[in-house]
Order: sequence, then structure tokens, then C-alpha cells
Amino acid sequence: MRTFPTEFADLLTPRGRRILEGRDRDACGALLQPGRRFVALGGVLDARKAAACRDALEKALRNTLTEMEDPIPPESIWGMTENYAELLPKTVRVRTALLESRRSRSWKAAEEVGLVGMLHSESFAAFAAAVSGRALRRKWGIQVLCYGPGDYSGPHNDHHPEDPEAFDGYVDMHLTFATPTVAHQWLIYSKGGHFTEMQSVNTLGGVTVYRLPFWHYTTPLMAKPRGEEDARRWVLLGTFLDAPREHRRGSAIEPPRVQP
Repeated sequence: MRTFPTEFADLLTPRGRRILEGRDRDACGALLQPGRRFVALGGVLDARKAAACRDALEKALRNTLTEMEDPIPPESIWGMTENYAELLPKTVRVRTALLESRRSRSWKAAEEVGLVGMLHSESFAAFAAAVSGRALRRKWGIQVLCYGPGDYSGPHNDHHPEDPEAFDGYVDMHLTFATPTVAHQWLIYSKGGHFTEMQSVNTLGGVTVYRLPFWHYTTPLMAKPRGEEDARRWVLLGTFLDAPREHRRGSAIEPPRVQP
């Protein structure tokens, strides 16, 4: 049964619609501000619909997830030859629903509940364009992550210097659907060269938009007492490359003109 709407716009509250249409001066083009790489938005997804989305993810995708685990390599300590010269690669433990292949169980389950269609909808990309303030390419990547107790993502910057289409920056947008037994999980990110900024990502229907690359990490998910079995945070993710500066009309997702 299809739970997710065909268009992302159908999940939005009146405030979310204002952002999509360019009528929220605080949110629209927020990532064009000098030095600003991250914005967290609350109250943009309808609470009842967000709960239905979370329940659909729990029912349809939970048993299709694949573990993604990259622990701290022992050589990061025992391979050192000089004091205070340690280097830490990206570490992570999370589960993911594989949406790259139509043959995967995750893709089939996501398609049945309408998730694939919604993540590929015009209004999903248009919302990212509205907040980023940039024209985005029409082809974008989608992914589903699921954090359970103790799952985290270590410090990383998501820089792709070898990719000519991404090395100068790109946009990620995350939709978060946490279950009630999650106690907390935080996004820590850098400002002025230090990890000084902290934002809770334990939300039901929260939207976060990133202008990558920049340094950040996600703390281990902590469950409420006796809630470990049911504590999960689902993340629906879109990755958008900037459109070429010179592009044909209609070939990109354009940000709306911000209205006074």
C-alpha cells in the first residue's frame, strides 16, 4: 500500500509551502549566506503525515536493511611513529536501505510504499533548491539510512576533490523520522575551524540541508531506558549537484524568486 505521496510537497505544512514557493525570507537561500553550511528546519512537515511515514519505514524497510560498518583501524594507533601525528579516517556504523538497484529488496519495498517516487519528485529537489538558493541538476542521488542504539558517523567532511562536478560544493537534504524511544542524537559541526556547533537530529519530520563539504559528525544514538529494541532514527537523503552556470531553461531545478 502506498503511504508516501507522489510529491514531497504533499507532506508540507503551510510554513513548508512558503519555503517551497519562496515566501520565507529566513529559510530561502539560507545557504548562500557567507560561512553558513548547514540549516535545520522544524515545523515544515505535517506531524500526522510524518508519523505515518515513520511507521511505513518501520514496517516496509526494517527487514531489508544492510549494515554499513567501518570501525577505527588499529593502525591508527599502533602504526604511529611520531607523537600527536594521529590520523583518523571516516568511521561509521549504521544500516542502509539499498536504493541503487531495482533488484534489491530495499528498492522493491520502497517502491511499493511510494518512497522512491517521492524522493524523485520535482518538489523534493525544488525544496532543496529553495533553501540552498542554487540551481540544481535534475538527476540526483537518493538513500535511506537507519540509526539504531550506538550507531553513529565519525568526523568527516564529504569532500570529493577528484569529482569535477562536486569538488566545488554540492547540496544534501535529510528528512528525519525518529521513533519515540530515541533519547537523543546530535549533529556536531565546525565553525571557524572548531567543532563548536551542535544540533539535535532526534526529530519526527525535521529537515536539514547541508552545503558540503564541511567538517561534521553524528553522535551515537542513545535510547531511552528499556527502549533499545525500538529506538531508531530513519533518514531519507537526497544528494544534489549544482547545475552548470550556463544551462538551458528547464534543464535544472531552479530556486524560487524570494518574495518580499
